[in-house]
Amino acid sequence: MTAVSYRCVVSDNGSVLEMTREEFEELVAEALDRVPPELTRLMDNVAVFVEDEPPADDPDLLGLYEGTPLTERGEWYAGVLPDRITIYRGPTLRFCETREDVVAETEVTVVHEIAHHFGIDDARLHDLGYG
Repeated sequence: MTAVSYRCVVSDNGSVLEMTREEFEELVAEALDRVPPELTRLMDNVAVFVEDEPPADDPDLLGLYEGTPLTERGEWYAGVLPDRITIYRGPTLRFCETREDVVAETEVTVVHEIAHHFGIDDARLHDLGYG
């Protein structure tokens, strides 16, 4: 199983944006809706979750992919729990200055974690502007 994360340096921007969990979940859903259908059709056995905070040992984490990327699955891959993509609300709100920033950062984070599901590593994502 692979665990790949997306983090940034969360700076103190002087204030933390207010956004309910429901509003943030809606932004994540909207980001998922913007993923091209030809890609979402290829996604297999993966679930997306929203959590308020990442593990205490990694407070700047914006997103996390846990699972076996499609490129690493073989004949042995059957009857396993779904891969898990988690998007973290707290660090995203601390990192962003405006609601528009939250929308953009959420989309980048969702795409970044989906890319890990497809086996794309952080170096390539950085080259593509999703790192």
